[in-house]
Amino acid sequence: MPEFARIAGGFIVALAIAAAARRSRALSASGMVAATFVGTAAVAAGWDWGALLIGFFVASSLLSRVQREHKARATGSIVHKGDERDAVQVLANGAAFAVAAVGHAVSPAAAWQALGAGALAAATADTWATEIGLLSPRAPRSILTFRAVPRGTSGGVTMLGLMGGVFGAAFIELAALVLGWPQNVVVAVVAGGIAGTLADSLFGATLQQRRWCDTCHTATERPVHGCGAATRVTGGFAWFDNDGVNAACTLVGAGVAWIIARHL
Repeated sequence: MPEFARIAGGFIVALAIAAAARRSRALSASGMVAATFVGTAAVAAGWDWGALLIGFFVASSLLSRVQREHKARATGSIVHKGDERDAVQVLANGAAFAVAAVGHAVSPAAAWQALGAGALAAATADTWATEIGLLSPRAPRSILTFRAVPRGTSGGVTMLGLMGGVFGAAFIELAALVLGWPQNVVVAVVAGGIAGTLADSLFGATLQQRRWCDTCHTATERPVHGCGAATRVTGGFAWFDNDGVNAACTLVGAGVAWIIARHL
């Protein structure tokens, strides 16, 4: 009964937060449903898991609001999706964490904590790297060629963005420490977060689908460019979009954190 009451309470809290995010246009309708599911799964493992998830969501949402118009203008012709996160985006960032939470609820173990916190640290590091990196006065450079690329280009990095990624991973590490999670998990989390965001950039530069607008003669991630013309795939895997890259990022973060935690 205590577990059922906690899960029911978690559902109510998750739904309330998701609904508020929907009203503020941080989530779409489908994103609200997905966020409620992830939040409920987190609390099923314990209120500490829920607190970790809320910390990620609130901090990342606040960062996304900093100079929002400036970021939208800089990346509007490239980035496919807008500020409202849909279900696919929510699950790409939170599914691995939710699975780890359910695993911990069924069979509590530090391994599940390492997997969950590592995945969330990677999602946080990637989000912070993007949001902070877009404020850099310098143009991003390809992580592969180091040539300047347009802002918003997958695989593009800036020094400010890299620092933001480190801060994001450290934020989840600090939260896990405050919540009293095992020391080996806390130490492993930041490494998982940094590894995840670097993997995100590498996957974005190599495996993610690349598109081209023949009308505007410009690269983009949008199936339909701002000019209204359909774009064509010119590289990468056609099925591997930015959401797929984000999901892979969290899996790398989870795996690295789990491996390091096992050996500490």
